[in-house]
Amino acid sequence: MFDADRIGAVVIGASAGGVEALNQLLPGLPKAFAPPVLVVVHVRHGQPSLLPGLFASRCELAIEEPFDKDEIAPGTVYFAPPGYHMLVEAEGGATPAIALSVDPPVRFSRPSVDVLFESAAHAYGERLLGIVLSGANDDGARGARAIRDAGGACWAQDPATATAPAMPLAAIAQGAVNEVLTLDHMAMRLTQCIGYRQ
Repeated sequence: MFDADRIGAVVIGASAGGVEALNQLLPGLPKAFAPPVLVVVHVRHGQPSLLPGLFASRCELAIEEPFDKDEIAPGTVYFAPPGYHMLVEAEGGATPAIALSVDPPVRFSRPSVDVLFESAAHAYGERLLGIVLSGANDDGARGARAIRDAGGACWAQDPATATAPAMPLAAIAQGAVNEVLTLDHMAMRLTQCIGYRQ
């Protein structure tokens, strides 16, 4: 059962069609939104990411492309840098931090949604919300399963509304998804998480 009060972080995975989906979710988050949001969007290798600049002008939350070992701050959206896996590290009760890795691609992708989701599930457990958006492969399905197995919650974009439905369909097929939602419904539900503080 989704409990908005317990959410300590949100992780989002997207690929083809995902930027448009994110544009329906992120600009609507108010300044009071407390959980950090970590986002992986598949970007072609060697292509600079324009996403932080694109969303910084549209969002009330701080937008960052993190460096390795940056502490994860509340109310901040982190976009994985192109060519790097983005992971969450949390050791011995310390403040969770970003780890960037150049390990081989996973599911043909670096950054990989699975890598982010699995590491965040380990760090946040039942306080994690994962969201699988539009995309043309199955990256994110195993990570979504890891989130659910750790006691967290996972949403998938309604495949009927996705530009590329393969990613949400794969997560649903894994039995990893608590709810299948339209983007409008997701945006509304996300605002229920604003009261959480670390």
